[in-house]
Amino acid sequence: MRLQYRYAEFRRKPARETLVRALELFERERAGAGVGGAGSSASRRAVDLGCGEGRDALELLGRGWSVTAIDGHPMALDLLLERVPREHRSRLTTRLATFEEATWPECDLLNASFSLPFCGPEHFAAVWARIRASIRGGGRFAGQLFGDRDSWSVLPDRTHHPRSALDGLFAGFILEELREEEKVDADCAGTPKHWHVFHIVARRA
Repeated sequence: MRLQYRYAEFRRKPARETLVRALELFERERAGAGVGGAGSSASRRAVDLGCGEGRDALELLGRGWSVTAIDGHPMALDLLLERVPREHRSRLTTRLATFEEATWPECDLLNASFSLPFCGPEHFAAVWARIRASIRGGGRFAGQLFGDRDSWSVLPDRTHHPRSALDGLFAGFILEELREEEKVDADCAGTPKHWHVFHIVARRA
């Protein structure tokens, strides 16, 4: 019931700011190259890893991208599919899989909005290696990682990073946005929590 409530609340929210920023950067590049017009993003492939209820996948589809949306919860994919307009369905592929089981194609954008911290530490290195390998040259990563001062860092099934680790994780990428945020707020269940989050957009060189 808690998961259903969380998804119901989240599906009323807009796409994440990091995704929107990455899309703006792609569109600026295409405009600078003189590429435009309806459907100009049709050849672009995005992977939405840990897509949740689908707010980011819907934004991508609405801008003409082809999307592979992956989540470990069937409810998340059901909520996404019921909201996809008919004219966009041919550009959406959904996959029910955990981080360690998931496979995905090469892509121009790998989006992971608030999902990767929920990849277990024993799996993170392999998942991250697959993420890096799947992003084409000139492609981007958009998403969040949790810092080591986040109050969930004591949980054994969560992955957190100090700021010093990010340079290694993003070696070979240009960090176009790196915003570190710390605040005391509530989690999705309404429980008070200290958040330590890195909001990231990075372009593969």
